[in-house]
Amino acid sequence: MVCRRPGRCCISCTLQLHQYLAPGRAANSRKTVVVSGIPDGIVKDDVMADILMIHFQKTKNRGGDVKDVVYPTTIKGVAYIIFEDQEVTENVLQKDEHRLEDKRLGRYYPLKISLYSEHVFTCVSSVLDLSIFGDKYILEDLVQELKKTIPALSFSPLQSNGQISVQGSFPAIKTLKDNLLLKANSLSGKGKRGERKPDQRPNIRTQKCGLFVEPNNTFVHNVNRKEQVVVLDTDIYYYMKHFLYKESLAKYNVVSHGVTDGEITTVYLENARASSDSRELERAKEGIEDLSAKLHCRLRKERFSFDGNTRPERQKYKQACESIKSRFPKVLVIPYDTHIDVIGSSSETYEFTQEVNKTVKSHFQKRFRR
Repeated sequence: MVCRRPGRCCISCTLQLHQYLAPGRAANSRKTVVVSGIPDGIVKDDVMADILMIHFQKTKNRGGDVKDVVYPTTIKGVAYIIFEDQEVTENVLQKDEHRLEDKRLGRYYPLKISLYSEHVFTCVSSVLDLSIFGDKYILEDLVQELKKTIPALSFSPLQSNGQISVQGSFPAIKTLKDNLLLKANSLSGKGKRGERKPDQRPNIRTQKCGLFVEPNNTFVHNVNRKEQVVVLDTDIYYYMKHFLYKESLAKYNVVSHGVTDGEITTVYLENARASSDSRELERAKEGIEDLSAKLHCRLRKERFSFDGNTRPERQKYKQACESIKSRFPKVLVIPYDTHIDVIGSSSETYEFTQEVNKTVKSHFQKRFRR
């Protein structure tokens, strides 16, 4: 069942996958992986499906017999690979890095592989500091409670300093953050021995296996006013704010305030007026989270790293990005001192980076000839 439908992102692809898994759903889902980071628009869909099948059959990629490839799907850049053997699935997941390489693609593309789930498309690893709960909770019991509440997460052994590593989907990590936020708020305003100051907050340091790397996040919450909290990837927040402000933050009758800490941004939503319906806050939160989930699967980030570059070379890269970005109206360019991030669809970020590299290379070749 290789899905070959050039130019389409069709709902039936996902429905077919669910129907296919249904007879032995648990067993079949353990033989299925979700592949993201597939370049969009570089080759025809049927060609890409063949390239994916070849990649996951190769021994060097720890692959084996592939039963089916479902591509394209309803999400650009995502495919489902169903293996004959569960052992092959496990081997593929254990490989540190997958690079999709084929002469028809022009270059290699890093892929992110995760075990199939209806709701899981990204893998997130977090380090939690639970030490601030030490006076109120027995930390071992707190961890057991979290395991039961959010079974989709995997927890490492609790360390003596109160830190613990957690891994799971981005939505599951967000649920964990909301859970800890409520517990932190319940401790607000108390003093010693099970008491704490209002500014003490659980700290979570998050690293994503995929588009965005090394985000950090701390919780802040004002319990004296009604508000909703939305935790977003900072890159998605910037993209949403830059291109989709009317569809997201400005769509509802609420006031929003974003607090960025590393590559995680916490957005606080309050009613614009005291008399506003509290349900508007809930609708705003749900709307923003839905849009974030769509962008999380759709967007890709490329990076120009300045490691080893001279100051003139760095400046030229910045100038090239500025001169080219008007031709890519849906690509977000974020310059930093050490690198430049380029965020957009797979095809557009690829074309953008190619143009920038070509411009910079041409500039220095001309200088060399002189």
